[in-house]
Amino acid sequence: MEAQGIRTAQLRIGDEIEAWHRGKLFHRGRVTDVVPHLELFWILDARTGARKLLDPEALEIRHAEDTVTPPLATA
Repeated sequence: MEAQGIRTAQLRIGDEIEAWHRGKLFHRGRVTDVVPHLELFWILDARTGARKLLDPEALEIRHAEDTVTPPLATA
């Protein structure tokens, strides 16, 4: 099965992404730098705070969905 994800050229600095491999979430974070001609980009990992270099050829890259907080019920 070929991964269907976002290509590096579709990413912008500041995008929130998730990196998946075989159905498991490996990284989530904010894009800090993009090198489209090398098909590589860096993120600031949300879990560890470390800067990570990611290869979209090895991972399925998705834009992270915004977390929506449901409205509070009124009594």
